Amino acid sequence: MLHWAVVFFVVAIIAAVFGFTGIAAGAASIAKILFVVFLILFVLSLLFGGLRRGPRI
Repeated sequence: MLHWAVVFFVVAIIAAVFGFTGIAAGAASIAKILFVVFLILFVLSLLFGGLRRGPRI
């Protein structure tokens, strides 16, 4: 998912350089949404992965 966020970010930068502001804004918003979803899933996997292992001795 982080890969797709980076891809959309690169598309947004390229579109902004060539002056396609509508496409750049759309790609940037998709990249932001995917990055936030990635962060949420990453934090949840860290929390639930740590809870499943139990305390360390």
